[in-house]
Amino acid sequence: MSAQKKTTKTAKVSEGFSAAEKAAMKERARELKALERIGKDRAKGEEALLDVVNKLPDAERKMCARLHSLISSAAPALLPRTWYGMPAYANEDGKVVLFFQPGSKFETRYTTLGFNDSAALDDGNMWPASFALVKLTAAEEAKITKLVKKATS
Repeated sequence: MSAQKKTTKTAKVSEGFSAAEKAAMKERARELKALERIGKDRAKGEEALLDVVNKLPDAERKMCARLHSLISSAAPALLPRTWYGMPAYANEDGKVVLFFQPGSKFETRYTTLGFNDSAALDDGNMWPASFALVKLTAAEEAKITKLVKKATS
């Protein structure tokens, strides 16, 4: 068999970051510049967060607006802002405690409510740090409120 006709099976090589991932990184760079301007100004941070939420598809926009309301009520000390183009909430040190990733951002079937390591959710050696959401009912709202309060305690 000649070298030209010889074929081997190889693993698919990663093409690198997806277009959505690249866009999120560019958004993060813009956010870092904006944070210098926004600082700890709650109104400006909330304006940036709501700007992202208001651009979402209708059903997702309503869910994310409700999440914003729940989180703001449960943890009024957290500062609303954006993080990689997603709605997020930071502590007084500027560290993002929690965020929600709309499903449309990376074309997934659900919105994700995520908590970073600055959230006080520790429970032994293992605990959930993100939650998939397809619908908000009173039961989910109660769980989210409890989690947010625990994360910020």
